Amino acid sequence: MKLRGLYAITPEGVDPAKVRLALQGGVALLQYRNKQRDRVHAEAIARLAKEFDVPLVVNDDIDLALELDAAGVHLGRDDGDLRAARKKLGGRLLGASCYDDMRLARAAVAEGADYVAFGSVFASPTKPGAVRAPLSLFNESLGVPLCAIGGITLQNAADVVKAGADLLAVISDLFEAPDIRARAADYGKLFR
Repeated sequence: MKLRGLYAITPEGVDPAKVRLALQGGVALLQYRNKQRDRVHAEAIARLAKEFDVPLVVNDDIDLALELDAAGVHLGRDDGDLRAARKKLGGRLLGASCYDDMRLARAAVAEGADYVAFGSVFASPTKPGAVRAPLSLFNESLGVPLCAIGGITLQNAADVVKAGADLLAVISDLFEAPDIRARAADYGKLFR
């Protein structure tokens, strides 16, 4: 599975119709992120991912990922041990948040992460207090795809791709766009 392109992360309680529009525009990877753990909502998003043949990753919840037969899970620093997660997930995707820390990224890869995420690359409306990750982190080769997250918009995305990011994780600039399908397609063009 080639992980390169737009990594759409669902906002809390997003209308599945908006997710459908993003998927129609073109998404390389979809993350279900919902702290409320609404099972019906999660299943609706999982069905859409399957319909569009886009890998679905569940944020912070290995059990839910397995119940939904998702492609994998994404874990932050405080969401559990990566080695244990790798064992439980088998061959499914394992993503790891590495913030602004290359040592953490190398450790995550050694423990089985399939991709690592750095961010917040820019000021983010979703996590305003997040530590800032410099674009220089994307110059490193870790043998896995590198994901940029945090404050990414179409206006700054080209610089992030040029710096070496394989995936652009986007929430607000995608799901709050006046035309979600067109916005997703525009992100996809950055990787051609």
